[in-house]
Amino acid sequence: MLKAKILVIGPCDSGKSVLSNFLAEASDISGGTYHPTQGARILEFESNGSWTGNRTSTAEVEMWDCSGDTKFDECWPSLAKDAHGIILVYNPDQLNHERELETWYNHFVYNQGIKDSQCLIFGYFKPGAAARRVNIPNPLAKVRHVECNLDNDPDGTRRDFKAFLMKVFSNISHRQNEEELSIIQ
Repeated sequence: MLKAKILVIGPCDSGKSVLSNFLAEASDISGGTYHPTQGARILEFESNGSWTGNRTSTAEVEMWDCSGDTKFDECWPSLAKDAHGIILVYNPDQLNHERELETWYNHFVYNQGIKDSQCLIFGYFKPGAAARRVNIPNPLAKVRHVECNLDNDPDGTRRDFKAFLMKVFSNISHRQNEEELSIIQ
């Protein structure tokens, strides 16, 4: 069975935990009082899809909902170790979040050698927020950027996540096949 470690990272109060709960189908996503994540929390779930071709199968996902507080930056190398995919989350209503994305990208994607195709940026609009045009920093231009509002289009958010998982699992499967071939030769 395929297994992936997905990090959900970004600035404080961007909606990482709400989005993680929603994508993992873990609990109520209604929001409520803001409680910052301390360090990280791991949500484990299974996802069905055609990960390696036409055959539908189940894959395991470890979703690491990481704190946006930089006081935990000494833990970042441990969190990033063996990650297969990165979801960057920001709140478009917070102007500083756009600028902070580049820092998160550089540490967790660029410095770890993760491909842009194994990343996804969610601009998470909190309930009642109005859409606004966002300027993503230039180094992140090749990363897929999705604006999501769980009140207006929860199915679209889920589809975008599934498409992201498809790329991640395809990459994992490709690497496993290459490793097996190198052993045989």
